[in-house]
Amino acid sequence: MVDLSLFDLSGKKALVTGGSMGIGRGYAVALAKAGADVAIVDINEKCGTKTAEEIKSLGSDSIFLSCDVTNKGSVERMVRDTVSRFGRLDIAINNAGTIRRVPDETASREDWDAVLSVNLSGVFFCAQAEAQQMIRQKPMGGKIVNTGSTSGSIANANGPYAASKAGVIHLSKMLAAEWSKYNIFVNCISPSWTWSTFHASAPTAARDRLRMLHPVGWVERPEDLYGPVVFLASKASNYVTGHNLTVDGGFTLNVWLAPPQRVAPPLVSKKEEVAQLIHDLDMLGVPHDEEGFAPSLHPDEKEDLEAIFDLKS
Repeated sequence: MVDLSLFDLSGKKALVTGGSMGIGRGYAVALAKAGADVAIVDINEKCGTKTAEEIKSLGSDSIFLSCDVTNKGSVERMVRDTVSRFGRLDIAINNAGTIRRVPDETASREDWDAVLSVNLSGVFFCAQAEAQQMIRQKPMGGKIVNTGSTSGSIANANGPYAASKAGVIHLSKMLAAEWSKYNIFVNCISPSWTWSTFHASAPTAARDRLRMLHPVGWVERPEDLYGPVVFLASKASNYVTGHNLTVDGGFTLNVWLAPPQRVAPPLVSKKEEVAQLIHDLDMLGVPHDEEGFAPSLHPDEKEDLEAIFDLKS
């Protein structure tokens, strides 16, 4: 019989960067439901504070901390403030990220720097500050989990984003090799296209195409990452380090010449797909329809997806 206490995070102290909405909020909720106290780290104070209150309603302690992950001083202060609140740091989830939707042939140096500074440099300096704290806590060490992407392993998105996420995946391996001597475990989770406010402007026809590219039959939700993040943050993964855990519903298994024909309904309905997306849009105060479609939020994404899937003709 499996010892389920391996997944118990009761008494653990955690932080999640980019934790106010989307994937980050999902990580924070999962850790709290497993028993951890969680600091919500973000630049969005309004939503971050609301998420911290949600965590408290689950019975865990929480605090919102404002942090610019591109600023080393801000990162170091964020770790200090987390420890000041909780007493130590056991789990760090580095999830803050951004994207610039520009073609590679016209991307500027500013576009490149904006994405790499958050997605790759930000992860490195957060992990560094977190590891320094965990080293001071020896011999207990800690767990660091970085958010990669399937775009770090296959060719989609665009150059700056894909390069940043490929960098996160390999950086996680390198840090795992270096810091194992301190009992610090470093791993990476690579989701596929996930319902978040980044994608709220995806039109219905594009959503249907994206759904067909996932053999499981639904588009990834933050909830689909609950189990993976608790596994990598808990004792259950004490012999796992330097691993990139791809969580993509089969998205990267093949390039489908035709959509796979389902013989059973998916385990997740279309309504369930967008439940957290709608929650996050409501927190932002962004108008949306019953499917979480918010064309005003990222109109550039709507145009990009219509072009990719030839939906304008």
